[in-house]
Formats: sequence, C-alpha cells, structure tokens
Amino acid sequence: MRTEAGGPGRRVVVAGLAGAMLSGFAPEVVTARVRRLAPAFDRIVAADTPVEVIATGIRWAEGPVWVARDGGYLLFSDPPANIVRRWSRTSGTASFLSPSGAPDPDPAILREPGANGLVLDRAGRLLIANSGGRSLDRVDLATGRRTVLVDRYRGKRFNSPNDMHVARDGAIWFTDPPYGLKGEDASPAREMDVNGVYRWREGGEAVLVEAGLTRPNGIALSPDERRLYVAVSDAADPRVMAYDLGRDGMPTASRVLVSGKAAHQAGKPGLPDGMKVARDGTLVCSMPGGIMFLTPEGEAIGMIETGMAAANAAFGEGGRALFITSSDRVLRVALRSGWQG
Repeated sequence: MRTEAGGPGRRVVVAGLAGAMLSGFAPEVVTARVRRLAPAFDRIVAADTPVEVIATGIRWAEGPVWVARDGGYLLFSDPPANIVRRWSRTSGTASFLSPSGAPDPDPAILREPGANGLVLDRAGRLLIANSGGRSLDRVDLATGRRTVLVDRYRGKRFNSPNDMHVARDGAIWFTDPPYGLKGEDASPAREMDVNGVYRWREGGEAVLVEAGLTRPNGIALSPDERRLYVAVSDAADPRVMAYDLGRDGMPTASRVLVSGKAAHQAGKPGLPDGMKVARDGTLVCSMPGGIMFLTPEGEAIGMIETGMAAANAAFGEGGRALFITSSDRVLRVALRSGWQG
C-alpha cells in the first residue's frame, strides 16, 4: 500500500550502481546507507555494501518478487499506474502486465486500480493481491493464463487485497485493508465491516483470522509456521504484530513485536508495510526510515535506510540480494553469501 509518496524535491538514494531507468525520468542523487544496529547484522550485510538503484520513474513501487526461471528476473507492481513491471540485469525494466488489476477502473470508486503484493505459489505461478480487482488472482507464467481465485468472504467483496504469504500446504494468507478504495473506510463501494487478515485454501472458503486491526498490510509466517506476523500501517499506531498460532491455524495469543510510533513521530518516512522472513527466522520489514532487520524476538539488528518510504522487499538471485521497493524506485542490496540462499 502507499504509505507515503515521494514529492518534488525529495532527496532519493543512490549509492553504488545506477540501474535501468524508465524513460523521461532523471533521478536525484542522494544517499542511502546500510546501518548496523547489532553485531548479528554482520553475517547478513557487510557494512560497506552499496545500495543500487535499478529502476526509477515509478508512481509507487510495490510487491517485489524474484522469479528464477528464464535467467532470473524481478517483478514489481505499480498500483496507481495499474502495471506490473519486469526487471533483469540483461534487459532492464519493461512493462510485464498491463492492466495488472482492474481492467476498466472507475476513478470514482478506486484509489489504486492495480495489483499490489506479488508472490509465487508452490508451483511457481504468480499470485497477485489485486487491489483494484478486489481479489486474489493467479497467473501461469508459462501460458499467461489468469484466474481469479477468491474475491469474497461470506458473499461480500473484499476491500482491496494488499499482501500475501504462501504456506507450505499451499494456503494463502493475505491482508485486506481499504487502501485501494477511494475514500477507504468511507467508500460507498465497501462491503466488508472489517479490514481483515484471511487464510484461503484452494477448493475452500476464505477464513477470517484477525478482524481487529485498523490497517493490516504486510504479512508473513515464521519458518515453522507457528507464528504469524502482520504489519499495521496505521499512522496513529504503526507497529508489527506477532500472533501465536494453534494447530487449527488460528491465533491463540498476540503481542506488539515492534512499534514504529517513535520513528514516525520523529519524521522518518514510511510506515510498517511489506515484510519477508528469512529461513533463520530474521524478519525483514518496511518501517519508518527504510527496511529493518529484526530477530524473531523483535530486536532490531540492522536497517537499510532508504531516504524515502519503503513499501516492501524480496530476496532474489539465489538469496544473494535483497530487492526493495521504495517510493518511485527499486533498490538492490547485496547479501552475504550463504545467509539466505
């Protein structure tokens, strides 16, 4: 979701190689940095690692996912532009899916008509949190065939699905804030009474897992799938929640893992948004100021300070890189060999 858009004159990050740019856009030169907060961060990112800008000129960069097929490439969404773009080292940036969300969006109803979060399912197919279409979709990357998987809970249309996590059993966990709707909670097109967190399995109905969050956004499971993480991008109380899950997959207890309130009040750009979990349990999460690395207990060990609001991140290149969508651009940070991949 768009937590904060970059405006004219805003300084943006370039440290290292400038990558492929979309035509008609000249990036400003700024400073991003890798910030070590605890010794545990040394095994993940070297302190002198540069931050590359690999794509610019995007209205709002979101939902990155690395696809290993065809030599490897990154897909990322641009919800207000209704486009999913593709980037690779060899061919740069190009349109991949347009429209990515609603095929014929009504601006009186939709604030952001395009796709938001992107992930791959267990078979390597692309899953789309279709904010504008108000559904979860699946695209077969070999054939291009697109299928709507689920668009309702108990007969009512979702608000605007935002982000997803695919469990080992194939279940899709996803969040449904109102960000895609014009007027958000006050939208006359809104059918749900809550901004929910859901779980859906193919052949079944959506299950409401959490109904008490104002702005659920990024979502992930711990490696053992016994804990659920949900980012809450509510400016009044920005935070990441952690839920203990029972054998039925429903929460048995919850707590605030980390709060972003102090950093937000200090003027750091962005809010808690997208997140990923590494195989060792390290949580990589958008927070005010950039992308934060957290232990499973919520200790901050490092940060990629992006200088602009960071929306989401994804591991790629066999675990050797972290790709970050940040306002109008996409960044790449090299990871230490062997940590994630």
